[in-house]
Amino acid sequence: QVQLVESGGGLVQAGDSLRLSCAASGRTFVSDTMGWFRQAPGKEREFVATTRWSGGGTYYADYADSVKGRFTIWRDNAKNTVTLQMNSLKPEDTAVYYCAAYRGSPSYARAAAPVAYDYWGQGTQVTVSS
Repeated sequence: QVQLVESGGGLVQAGDSLRLSCAASGRTFVSDTMGWFRQAPGKEREFVATTRWSGGGTYYADYADSVKGRFTIWRDNAKNTVTLQMNSLKPEDTAVYYCAAYRGSPSYARAAAPVAYDYWGQGTQVTVSS
């Protein structure tokens, strides 16, 4: 079992930055894929970013087109954390943001699918005002 706890959400203005953190506990592995997803009211949960094991101690970082160039994901395996730095925030980034963990290192397509993930955090609200 893996437990995930997100933090760092809040209310900001357009153009501001926020940093979300996800603390993982339980049976975690460096080869686990860690992802961030978000869900706005009335919409389906959507992919934001993942960090996937590529072997040799390195990771792929993948991003949704809507956040590419503005968001950055990284992980600290020593601390069992994964962080999402969000810059140049837009009102359309408003959503509940979820951290998720997947056992293994899938393809990008599978890593971008919420249904693939085994564990989820409770979510943290991000609200961006215009």
